Amino acid sequence: MDKHHNHLLLQHHQHLHHHQKLSLAKSSRQSFSEWIYRDVPSDITIEVNGGNFALHKFPLVSRSGRIRRVVAEHRDPHISKVELLNLPGGAETFELAVKFCYGTNFEITSSNVAQLLCVSDYLEMTEEYSKDNLASRAEEYLDSIVCKSLEMCVEVLKQSENLLPLADELNIVTRCIDAIASKACAEQIASSFSRLEYSSSGRLHMSKQAKGNDGGDWWIEDLSVLRIDLYQRVMNAMKCRGVRPESIGASLVSYAERELTKTGHHEHEQAIVETIVALLPVEKLVVPISFLFGLLRRAVMLDASVSCRLDLERRIGSQLDMATLDDLLIPSFRHAGDTLFEIDTVYRILVNFSQQGGDDSEDEESVFECDSPHSPSQSAMFKVAKLVDSYLAEIAPDANLDLPKFLLIAEALPLHARTLHDGLYRAIDLYLKAHQGLSDSDKKKLSKLIDFQKLSQEAGAHAAQNERLPLQSIVQVLYFEQLKLRSSLCTSYSDEETTKPKQQHQQQSWRINSGALSAAMSPKDNYASLRRENRELKLELARLRMRLNDLEKEHICMKRDMQRSHSRKFMSSFSKKMGKLSFFGNHQSSSRGSSSPSKQSFRTDSKVMERTCASMD
Repeated sequence: MDKHHNHLLLQHHQHLHHHQKLSLAKSSRQSFSEWIYRDVPSDITIEVNGGNFALHKFPLVSRSGRIRRVVAEHRDPHISKVELLNLPGGAETFELAVKFCYGTNFEITSSNVAQLLCVSDYLEMTEEYSKDNLASRAEEYLDSIVCKSLEMCVEVLKQSENLLPLADELNIVTRCIDAIASKACAEQIASSFSRLEYSSSGRLHMSKQAKGNDGGDWWIEDLSVLRIDLYQRVMNAMKCRGVRPESIGASLVSYAERELTKTGHHEHEQAIVETIVALLPVEKLVVPISFLFGLLRRAVMLDASVSCRLDLERRIGSQLDMATLDDLLIPSFRHAGDTLFEIDTVYRILVNFSQQGGDDSEDEESVFECDSPHSPSQSAMFKVAKLVDSYLAEIAPDANLDLPKFLLIAEALPLHARTLHDGLYRAIDLYLKAHQGLSDSDKKKLSKLIDFQKLSQEAGAHAAQNERLPLQSIVQVLYFEQLKLRSSLCTSYSDEETTKPKQQHQQQSWRINSGALSAAMSPKDNYASLRRENRELKLELARLRMRLNDLEKEHICMKRDMQRSHSRKFMSSFSKKMGKLSFFGNHQSSSRGSSSPSKQSFRTDSKVMERTCASMD
């Protein structure tokens, strides 16, 4: 390495002083005469980017074909002045080229090799004009030194950003990109081999402790310094070389966090977001879903392209069961009269979630066809349903959220997605509370979303007294509450005596026509009928709750008695106690009252009925 390094050091004068070194500063330009042939007056002045270099024709024309032609065109034997326009690398790089022409020492490095290659092309410093010229020296360094080091290739690419398109035409960028991709791929292969171990059965497998180790991904931070256009080309080359999708994803996350946290122009940030989305691997779960939502927020804010946003929505929809409520709350950046959060975007995400694995997945453009051959699992559907209900509750108080958009989100999932409707009921109640000007027909549209049979006991009790719900919905709630209580009572009773055919007719639920009143009745009569049914159902529920409590107490006592004795005396007592439990006897008169086995329970029933009627009136 030292031998090769010394070979790349250019020939120089042995007695140069420290002040003879070249610099971009104007003061150093004024001291050219101190290191350039002091005894020979300058016969040519070259201007580069406003700076003047007093030089000599002979060392320049012996190395540079361009300067040779320029000098030949000036027949004036006196001092001539030449301006070199658009010289790549500017004055600093020209100084290095001049040093080379004068035989002054300097070192080729990864920080200047790209500039030297470009300036040697501009000045035509090739083998045609001089052996071992600047172009061949720089080419040798690039191929032999730079392309064997990933870090040096990244440095050359960074330096090439201001040398395009010439650096591309000279194949500098392509060589470095290919070297980076090959090196990264080789590092991953080597890292994978180092993590292989033999199992007890003699079979090779990946070490469990090392599966999450990114030993072959040390280059991720290095690539984050590149400009977005060159970074995109590096990522595409890595994909073609077979670099792991997880590594590509980790690099994209690192790059986005670095670039999007800077204060930049709108167009620059938009280009970064759209490019990163286009570079995302087709495989799922290679980047966190929170990162996808972060990109989507930026895409909405920056008004990114439609294809960019739709791509993100598809990706998010394929793993929506892993999202949180904060992820879904995407702020809206439109006009002042719009909703606080993006509703249409969330709706499209829900549609993508519900439809994954359908006919659309067979499209060649679908990026999830291999990973999602089936529709969402039931557990994933339940998780998303809870997430949607929480989202509805969060957006419900928004005064600008109209009913069609609320219904759009609430109905986005299939009917079987919700096993419990408590969350949906809570969201609808919040919406009714925040939008009190809704018409009765709109309230009915909302209430139809709720399956009152899927409400918990607490939610059902709340709905039964919720004045914001339509009266017809309250009747339905009370009806289903009654059915649940009767079913509970019948189940408890059958645990003690399962073979009594006489009770079959008692287990049949009485029916009401809560939603199908006669069309011939006037609205006033309909309302009065609903209020009567509501009052009767509340009375029936109060009685059933008290009977259920009595039954539980009697059940405990009977078990205690059975443990104490199996005598006929116990059976007689058992029969008497069972007689007290025949509260289904006079079913038709349940709305008016219920015969009680004791005066105490009758008095309790009367008090409950009085309180219930008073609350209804």
